[in-house]
Amino acid sequence: MLKYFISLEWKSFFRSTSFKVNLALKILMIIGAVFMLLYATLIGVGAYFLIEDHVDPNPLKIINKFLIFYLVVDLAIRYFLQKMPIVNIKPLLYLPLKKNEIVSFGINKTIISFFNIIHGFFFIPFSIVLIAKGGHDFVNVLGWHIALLGLFFCNNFINIFVNSKDAVFYSIILVLFGLVALLYFDVFDITIYTAPVFQAFFDTPYLAIIPLILAYILYKMAFSYFRKNLYLDAGLAKKVAIAETDNMLWLDRFGSVSTFLKNDIKLIRRNKRSKTTVIMSVIFIFYGMLFFTGAVEMYDGPFWRVFAGIFISGGFLFSFGQFVPSWDSAYYPLMMSQNIRYKEYLESKWYLMVIATVISTVIASFYLYFGWQAYAAVVVGAIYNIGVNSHVVLWGGAYIKTPIDLSTNKKAFGDKKAFNVKTLLLTIPKLVLPMVIYAVGHFLYGEILGFVLVAVFGVIGFLFKNKVFSIIEKIYKAEKYKTLAAYKQNN
Repeated sequence: MLKYFISLEWKSFFRSTSFKVNLALKILMIIGAVFMLLYATLIGVGAYFLIEDHVDPNPLKIINKFLIFYLVVDLAIRYFLQKMPIVNIKPLLYLPLKKNEIVSFGINKTIISFFNIIHGFFFIPFSIVLIAKGGHDFVNVLGWHIALLGLFFCNNFINIFVNSKDAVFYSIILVLFGLVALLYFDVFDITIYTAPVFQAFFDTPYLAIIPLILAYILYKMAFSYFRKNLYLDAGLAKKVAIAETDNMLWLDRFGSVSTFLKNDIKLIRRNKRSKTTVIMSVIFIFYGMLFFTGAVEMYDGPFWRVFAGIFISGGFLFSFGQFVPSWDSAYYPLMMSQNIRYKEYLESKWYLMVIATVISTVIASFYLYFGWQAYAAVVVGAIYNIGVNSHVVLWGGAYIKTPIDLSTNKKAFGDKKAFNVKTLLLTIPKLVLPMVIYAVGHFLYGEILGFVLVAVFGVIGFLFKNKVFSIIEKIYKAEKYKTLAAYKQNN
């Protein structure tokens, strides 16, 4: 049966319409993964000597002290990036397959996930150095290592439940930031209580059985959870708890575009993936702290201010705009069968991005604390985003034919199909061009002229909005049937 499931996965990959794109990107992803594993190995070997020379003569003590934060960060990364343990379940439910076999295969796929393997490339070399250079007993190191293995598998299965409950995840993140803040200000040090637990796995190796048992229990719970919801009319169906009516009459001032705006706002309010996009755009507002506070030395320069300003004000524009029209992929074929003008459809997305950009710019006014130059970069970045980047992301969206599952936040940071030659070329006017424009003004007269030139380009783009929209509309029409065909693909 395992061979049969692998065969189905293999066929789904090769028969996909985006096979060529997938193949090229998977090769690049494999190369990138190899480099990441190599770096993890080098860090695992070097960590012992770096800690011993610069921090503490007992590296294991320091590793155990901060393992609690390592595990929580690992869980957070899994939440955003690790795929849920689901194969193409709906087609399989029509076949004479046992549900237990389907669920087992789906969950077992996560056990050999890259997110589990990469930890071994750090901790195995570190453990070897512990034995070779630290003089630690092999049995003790083995017990400690097995305990960590069990804890990472616990994270793997916890992610299944956390992924389904946003409140749990955000609670974990708040607790993490709270504990880090308390540790930083010397108010409360949780490592005093957690470090002895990890040290106990080393001192008493047979205690490693506890994380393994816990991982097995979580595995059974995950299996039961998916087995219970493996029905078309249960777990796989969309649930509506409360029916709400909101006519949003205040949007009627936008005329015929208001219908699309209302749909977009409802989409954002009601779906998991779109809510994550809003949260990401809020996080982007604080991205400038890396540039304006001097926290990162390489970012301490006038050109990087404009780069930061683009991202601070354009967080929603980039995270939402790049996936137009993918947000509507579930009902895009129906929309295209109606008498809908592309221009009105695109304008609604544009208005939404402009509103979000203005709100982000107002919220980011606290950057005035770091000097007028910091907030000036945010303001001119917002003007450039409205006048130029809003058009560019809509243009690039015509070439991104990735259907979006609104019920999950996986790939919230992007999707491999979102990158191709055309979309990569379009990053030049989005990010590189404003920095070049600023550089010209900066070297000719100073930072004021640099800011003015960036703003002028944004205003010019705004003035030619109708002409640009006509061009983008033609591109969407030319790509229409390719987009419809791509949205029919499930993989």
